[in-house]
Amino acid sequence: MTWAEVHDGVHGALEAFFSVTAPFVFTYFLLINTSYLVLVVLAAGGFHRHMREKDTRREMTAGEMTPGVSVVVPAYNEETLIVTSVRAMLALRYPRHEVVVVDDGSTDGTLAALTRAFDLVEVPHRATGEIPVRVAVRRVLVPRNGHTPLLVVSKDNSGRSEAINVGINAARQEIVVITDADSVLEPDALVRVTQPFIDDPLRVVAAGGTVRAVNGSKVMSGRLVRLQMPRSWLARAQVMEYLRSFLIGRTGWAAVDTLLLISGAFGVYRRDVVIEAGGLDPDSIGEDFELCLKVHRMMRDAGREYRMVFVPEPVCWTEVPTTLAVLHRQRKRWHRGLWETLWAYRGMLFRRRYGRIGWLGLPYYWAFELVAPLLEVVGIVVVPLGLVFGAVNVRFALLLLLVAYGYAILVTLAAMSVEEWAFHRYERWRDLAVAVVATVFENVGYRQLTVWWRLEGWWASLRGTQQVWGVMTRAGFEEDTA
Repeated sequence: MTWAEVHDGVHGALEAFFSVTAPFVFTYFLLINTSYLVLVVLAAGGFHRHMREKDTRREMTAGEMTPGVSVVVPAYNEETLIVTSVRAMLALRYPRHEVVVVDDGSTDGTLAALTRAFDLVEVPHRATGEIPVRVAVRRVLVPRNGHTPLLVVSKDNSGRSEAINVGINAARQEIVVITDADSVLEPDALVRVTQPFIDDPLRVVAAGGTVRAVNGSKVMSGRLVRLQMPRSWLARAQVMEYLRSFLIGRTGWAAVDTLLLISGAFGVYRRDVVIEAGGLDPDSIGEDFELCLKVHRMMRDAGREYRMVFVPEPVCWTEVPTTLAVLHRQRKRWHRGLWETLWAYRGMLFRRRYGRIGWLGLPYYWAFELVAPLLEVVGIVVVPLGLVFGAVNVRFALLLLLVAYGYAILVTLAAMSVEEWAFHRYERWRDLAVAVVATVFENVGYRQLTVWWRLEGWWASLRGTQQVWGVMTRAGFEEDTA
């Protein structure tokens, strides 16, 4: 077979492929980016209402109506930062909160560091069994002074989800805040994130807070003292990604009462609701998404009125991956968790009892979150082939590029503008300029990498390979001691 025959054969196949798929792919990317823009508009409205209420309300302080809060912190091999983290959480501005640290069978000195720093002593414990767990609790320790609101639970290693379940069982307050040992919470985070539970105590069952990247910023004694853009372009791309996805997207969804995902790095739930739902699923690799959907299904099956809300102003600052290997594992795991959770809750799709969750939220996640990387990789591979073999004209290729990536850049810039208008977090113009450039890199370069990794997660799930969390290698933002 000659090269000309091969060329003609490939040309014909690609031409036939494009004649069928091109209108669909073009429309798909137009719809997905337009949906993002709609969420930005909804978020802007939510921010406007939030700022107006903030202006008319006296400065928010914790008062007599404030519910008690248990901050549940799963910890595995966090020796280097656990003491600073716990001290910062104990110092949060809140009148009635405790910190519950669950040492998940650490092999380093995590438990020893806590014991030395807080003069911990062992106390008798009784397993409540409210949420069933698979491993036994080894020890329960409290500070010798008897008044520091800290509880440390040591158990055999069995994963983050079970560590959180153990912490919720041990918690003594009515609201539980789930966060990570490496997270940096703003001083008034608990005051602000519990406000919806005070305003609507009978219906609000869960609240999500914003998660942002702290890389490159100055942190002192577990507190963010100056926000700056990171030096790594990989981290800079994630700053913009988090801003759009965690802040704008979830604010927008919450505005139409269709919040489906509360981040595991900063999630707030009524303790009794989590216990009734059976806690986090230790077999789920997308445990935060799974818990949120589980609560939605439980409440709607029971026909109970409830609300899940998103509070945009308190921020949980977390370190994002700075190496391709760690980011690869993270995104592969996230997309696998997305697929497995959507599949597990497929029975909620298009069912009347699930309302907007079943008719709007879940279909959106199936169409625009799960399937997006599959269609995008087709464009990344097939469109260049079509150009090489003359099966697609340059005008169409440029138009598709503009709709898929140019529109996405515009949406992210709009999200950044709305967030900066509302909260004005960056002090330096240089950081804003870097953010604009990072927006372009996030859509052209970074995004194509994550497409392949997300497909790997999907493929791993379909093959049934063993779930692996992997290790998050920290570059270290912990202390600026100057």
